[in-house]
Amino acid sequence: MKKIFNRAIEEIKDRGALNTATEIYNQPKLWKEVLNILTESKDKIASFMEGAINKEGLRIILTGAGTSAYVGEIAAPYLSKLLGIKVEAIATTDIVSNPKEYLQKNNPTILVSFARSGNSPESVGTFNLSKDLIEDVSQIVITCNKDGELANRVKSSDKDLLLLMPEESNDKSFAMTSSFSCMLLTVLCIFDIKNTDENLINTIIKNATKILDNHCDEINKLVEMDFKRVVYLGSGSLKGLTKESSLKNLELTSGRVDTYNEAVLAFRHGPKSVINDETLIIVFLSNDSYTRKYDLDLIKEIHGDNGEQKVAVISHKEYEELKGHCDYYLSLDKEEIDDAFSAMEFVVFAQLFGMFNSLRLGISPDNPRPDGSVNRVVKGVSIYPFN
Repeated sequence: MKKIFNRAIEEIKDRGALNTATEIYNQPKLWKEVLNILTESKDKIASFMEGAINKEGLRIILTGAGTSAYVGEIAAPYLSKLLGIKVEAIATTDIVSNPKEYLQKNNPTILVSFARSGNSPESVGTFNLSKDLIEDVSQIVITCNKDGELANRVKSSDKDLLLLMPEESNDKSFAMTSSFSCMLLTVLCIFDIKNTDENLINTIIKNATKILDNHCDEINKLVEMDFKRVVYLGSGSLKGLTKESSLKNLELTSGRVDTYNEAVLAFRHGPKSVINDETLIIVFLSNDSYTRKYDLDLIKEIHGDNGEQKVAVISHKEYEELKGHCDYYLSLDKEEIDDAFSAMEFVVFAQLFGMFNSLRLGISPDNPRPDGSVNRVVKGVSIYPFN
């Protein structure tokens, strides 16, 4: 491979972007590996679920920190609908500081932990607190590091489940990219492991590849318009994706491009004040016909407002009614899928947008904060004994 994203490999390397670019580009390949892992682990996963899930008063908590927390926020609405019970996304950073508010002693709990390294203080702290404070807790650890502390704690446990992501997904770069998407795909599948939809996963792989191979130049053109503010909007599972997307742009530009996120309907209730003539609003369009009505209303409103702000829309399926109501439109397919799976495709756009923004500003995407004030694995957190 002499080029990546239509840029010479040497240029990408010289600008400190080789790891980030490679990890973004390799995601479809890694998703195929995730599918193989799920197929090979199907019986083990099904056996675990049968023993853990049919309990009265069961809680399912999806947890992680930062990007890993957003995996849970995207997956929770979909899994709640799938299972017919409430699935909660609660960050490790909330649980560690306020365990009594989030952990319930008498409710049997499945705690699903997402972790790239498995070594962050809050992830390990949450694992320990749940063991100490909940009478009946089953742990699922989804991690990219076979040697991490979380992985080591569940390797020999009969009650808990360890799912290791492809080794390549343990990103070398600062920002989580392939680690995020591999963990998201995994949790979307494991609670209905006997009915894994390989055709759906192959559709996602095809569409993400389409973005990577055919749309990087137009995404870069958006970046070159030099917006000083970027806002990501979405509903339901896609609201969780807006958090991850805004974080990617914020991280990779080292905070130099103000980036915000909000739910579509909540945006009018104050946050819309952020819009000025140098703002790009990016809307992740829902596949749900009812939800999409609200998305379309806001898109038309913002596009019709006075000012020089621009609106970009990303959708899985193409919708004619959007034509003339946005400044950039990327659609990927002809069929509708659940928004949680669309997030797998849409995040590739957000990752490219953040990386190209970083390069535009002369920042190294692989190490945007060389002063060490923000780290790949969080440092400086003290975990205090809880009595």
